[in-house]
Amino acid sequence: MNFTIHRGTKEIGGSCMEVWTESTRILIDMGMPLVEKDGKEFDFSKYKNFNISELIKEGVLPDVKGLYDDSDRLIDGVVISHAHLDHYGLINYINKKIEFHLGEATHKIIELNNLFTSQEIILDHFAWFQRELAFKIGDITITPYWADHSAFDSYSFLIEANGKRIFYSGDFRSHGRKARVFQWFLHNAPQNIDYLILEGTTIGRAAKPPKTEEALELEFVAKFREPDKINLVYASGQNIDRIVSIYKACEKAGKTFVVDVYVAKVLQELSRFAKIPRPSKSFGNIKVIFTKHTGDKLKREGNKYIIDCFRDYEITEDEINNEPGKYVMLVRPSMQYDLERIQNIDGGNLTYSMWEGYLKKTYTKSFIDYLTDRKFTMSIIHTSGHADTETLIKMVDAISPKNIVPIHTFNASEYKKIFPYTVKELKDGEIKQL
Repeated sequence: MNFTIHRGTKEIGGSCMEVWTESTRILIDMGMPLVEKDGKEFDFSKYKNFNISELIKEGVLPDVKGLYDDSDRLIDGVVISHAHLDHYGLINYINKKIEFHLGEATHKIIELNNLFTSQEIILDHFAWFQRELAFKIGDITITPYWADHSAFDSYSFLIEANGKRIFYSGDFRSHGRKARVFQWFLHNAPQNIDYLILEGTTIGRAAKPPKTEEALELEFVAKFREPDKINLVYASGQNIDRIVSIYKACEKAGKTFVVDVYVAKVLQELSRFAKIPRPSKSFGNIKVIFTKHTGDKLKREGNKYIIDCFRDYEITEDEINNEPGKYVMLVRPSMQYDLERIQNIDGGNLTYSMWEGYLKKTYTKSFIDYLTDRKFTMSIIHTSGHADTETLIKMVDAISPKNIVPIHTFNASEYKKIFPYTVKELKDGEIKQL
């Protein structure tokens, strides 16, 4: 068995690893880069008119034989760890005949992104795997391990062939609402691992214990209990752990949680896979606001039925305007038009609950400036979706691998200082034979 990391040995994002034997070749993830070669933020709009050959030449797409339309012999399968763009964002370029292997909920999230964003990714051939149940692609066996991460339905993978074993950590942590999943892993970690491909997103950052989602919930409660103020929370509509934290804080603070149709649909669909709050009779304090940007897109593309299915849980701008102190509202920049129609919310609380690096983005800064001009007071309540150093050490010790290979990190050289194991820093495209 052989492997190469096409992207990710020296950067966060764009994760892509190929594994092969004499008879089988697979790809693990095919993510969108987050940075350019010069370290600046990656801007895909510069490449949208490039063909596959040009994208390979520019280093945007990995140069993988059998992956694209002009291939004589296709690779045997693509495995997706979770639905973050830096792990699946380039899969639309893959030959449509190739089969994808992913979690069912991950597939659903990709389909939801097709509905609510400009993304158009259709998987013609796919198979859903289940956690801890091994499946085969040719003579390669893959076992998915459920992971605690800020993305719903995230996995690590044990990859086996010809008596050799690789463990691909994917993205994970131990301080989310699925912390018990990581504790289970520590007692059931696979052994006799030849290579642990280990994410290190937080390596090189200031060493401090990450806040748990439960701790964030308490911070939200304190913020929401401030009297006579609306609370706007700028958070990802797909970070289900965070939405649960906000919802629980609303319950404790006696507030009504307001989401738009996009978030309502995400919660509705993912509630088939986990017990999470959603607009329904069972969760009476969740209301849905019908926003212009999302509503116009759904109507234009013939999906008005999605709006209609939340009519029973609708809340209007006038209702919020009349008693703004009753509400906590999940917001993002595309909702500015709707907020302008709610005049009685000036001087409220704005809580930013995402990675602080996004604050540098033009659209994020413009949205926050708009709200601060309306006298909103901004605070940050957030925790990382990735493992801290202590958690990384626990995973490594549980597995006790023969070798560690850094991935998904800007600080691969730090691994040797942290882990008392053999660390092999690779370059993108370097081949390792087991």
